[in-house]
Amino acid sequence: MSRQDGSDRTVSTDAVDDSSATLLHIDLDAFFASVELLDHPELVHLPVIVGHRSGRSVVTAANYVARRYGVNSAMPMALALRRCPAAVVLEPHMGRYKEYSDRVMRIFEDFTPLVEQLGIDEAFLDVAGARRLHGSPAEIGAKIRARVKSETGLTCSVGAASTKFVAKMASGRAKPDGLLVIPAEDTLAFLHPLPVGALWGVGATTEQALVGQGLRQIGDLARTPLAVLQKCVGEAAGRKLHELAWGRDPRVVTVEHEEKSVGHEVTFEFDVTDVARLRSELLRQSVAVAARLRRAGLVGRGVVLKVRYTDFSTVTRSRTLSEPTSVGRRIYEEVAASFDALAASGIRVRLIGVRVEQLSDGDGSGAGLWDPDDDWRGAERAVDSVTARFGRGMVRPASLLDPDKP
Repeated sequence: MSRQDGSDRTVSTDAVDDSSATLLHIDLDAFFASVELLDHPELVHLPVIVGHRSGRSVVTAANYVARRYGVNSAMPMALALRRCPAAVVLEPHMGRYKEYSDRVMRIFEDFTPLVEQLGIDEAFLDVAGARRLHGSPAEIGAKIRARVKSETGLTCSVGAASTKFVAKMASGRAKPDGLLVIPAEDTLAFLHPLPVGALWGVGATTEQALVGQGLRQIGDLARTPLAVLQKCVGEAAGRKLHELAWGRDPRVVTVEHEEKSVGHEVTFEFDVTDVARLRSELLRQSVAVAARLRRAGLVGRGVVLKVRYTDFSTVTRSRTLSEPTSVGRRIYEEVAASFDALAASGIRVRLIGVRVEQLSDGDGSGAGLWDPDDDWRGAERAVDSVTARFGRGMVRPASLLDPDKP
C-alpha cells in the first residue's frame, strides 16, 4: 500500500474527527537503522544500510535515504551496494535494538495498559479508556510520538482507526514520522482506492490471482460477489477478503503478559547450498514446532526464521500472523516466504531454524475472521492422534519422505 521509501506519505490535519478511531498502530521508523544513527548523527542525510559488509550477507535494515535507491531489508548486500554504491554500511547491534524497544513499549504502557506488541518495533494500543486522562486518540498519538522522540531520539508513525487492520494500514501510509487518523465513517473512502495488495495477509500469489481477475483495487473486491471471490482464492480467503474490503475486523487488542517461544533449529555438518533441501528442513521443523504447540495447548502469532551462513553471519526474519496458530502448514508458509526473500544464488547455509513467539493459550480453532487453515488443522490433529498411539514418525508430510529409502 505504502512504498517503503515514504514517497507517498499522508498525514492528518488538525480538523479530523478522531472520536471513533480509538485503536492505534504505532510503528518505529526504520528502527534498526535509526538506532544505529543515534551514534552517527553525521550520517542522517546519507544512505545507510545495516548489515554485514560481505558478499554473502543480506541487508538487515536501511534508512529512508537508502530505500529511495531501491534498497530494502532481506536484499543481498551485494545487490544493495550495486544499487547504492555510496551507502554507508553499519554493523547491527541486536542488544541495543532490544533495549530501545523495551524503552518505547514502556512509554506506550504509560498511556494505556492495553498494549499488544508485534515484534520488536510495533504495537497496537487501545486508547478508548485513556481519553479522559490523556485526550483524544489523535492527541494521545501526538503525545506518544513526542515522548518517544524526546526520550529515545527515535521517530515513530501512528495510525488511528476503529479497527486494527485499518490502523496498521494508516501507520504505513503516515511513514515516516507522521500520524494518520481514519474515522470510522471514512474507512471505505480510505480503503477502496488502495491496491488489493495493501490488504493485510494478501501475498504475492493471492494478489496475482486477484489482479488476473481484473480486481486491482480494494473497492473492486468489495463490489465482487462473495461466491466469485471464493472461487478465485478459496472459501476461507475469499470470505476474509470480502470482510476486510468492507472494513470489518472484529479483533481486539490482546495483552500478553508472558514472553515464551517454541522452536527448532539444526546445524548442518557441511554447509548446504541446495534450496530444496533447506525448504524441506523448514517444513520438518515447522511441523515439529506446531506439534509441540498443540501438546502444550498453545498458539503463537510471531513466526521467526533464523539462518546462519558459512561466514557465521546470522539473520532472523519475523512475520506476524493476523491470528495465532498451531498449524504447521501455516508456520511453514510464513518461514518459507521469509526464506525465499533470502535465498540468493550461491547461498551457503550453516544453520537454519524456526521459532514461534508471542504465545498464548488456545486450541488454534480459528474461530475468528482469519481462518484459512481448517483442512490442515484437521489433518495435523489426526497425525497427533496417530503419533500418540503408535509413536513419532509413523505419519509425515509426503514432501518429507526420502524417495531413496523404502
